[in-house]
Amino acid sequence: GYKRLNYLLDNWEKETTFCGTDIDPFTGKKKCERTPLKVMDYMGYRSTNDPLFKADKTLKRLDSLAPSSKETEYFDAVENWQQTADEASGMAYTSSWAGPQNPNGGDESIEYFLDRAKEQVVKARNILKDVIDILGLAAV
Repeated sequence: GYKRLNYLLDNWEKETTFCGTDIDPFTGKKKCERTPLKVMDYMGYRSTNDPLFKADKTLKRLDSLAPSSKETEYFDAVENWQQTADEASGMAYTSSWAGPQNPNGGDESIEYFLDRAKEQVVKARNILKDVIDILGLAAV
């Protein structure tokens, strides 16, 4: 899951943009649209087979592996993970509904919520790194 979040962040534009086969009649270029729901894919909210699906439950089951000197830090990280993951998913979902087909929507609204989703993905990735470090695991 951690490496997948790194991949998403390193390839943010590519992963959150879809260029279809439609051609813009004014520019002659392919029409591209933002695909914010890809964020939900990477955060584990769209498939039970995803490594981050219900990651909070997995992290809670691993609490016995946390050194006693870092128990509080670990519990805080697990709690922050769930909050941050939910926020990232929520911002991505909101972005998917912020298009011009909705009142007060438009490309600017999509970008606004997608940028907020990205901020949360960065935080989530950093939290996962903290958990990995606390548990002394290899990043996968």
